Amino acid sequence: MNIVSKSKKRVVLPSRPDPPTVDQILEDINRAAPTDPVFSALERTGQDSPRPSDSDMELRFRQCRQYLDLNERLQEARGRLLRQREELRSAGEQLDRDVLEAKGQAL
Repeated sequence: MNIVSKSKKRVVLPSRPDPPTVDQILEDINRAAPTDPVFSALERTGQDSPRPSDSDMELRFRQCRQYLDLNERLQEARGRLLRQREELRSAGEQLDRDVLEAKGQAL
């Protein structure tokens, strides 16, 4: 029994077309009707949402600024608390030594 492998002919695909230029894309967009499905799809996904008003942006900016200021104050307070904790720890250790020394002198 003789098994012969059949080689498949290689299909040559046509080359890809060149991508459109910026001018061609802009021309296509300008010629599209307002009812074009692409524009309605953008509205449904919210990608074509209106820009927030200046007062909204100002409010958001102030909120961000307040957040950053508060965060900085919290970091400073954290540093102060860490220093105070170390001072209290060392004062407590000193107090323990003084109490032991006083007990030793009392005996």
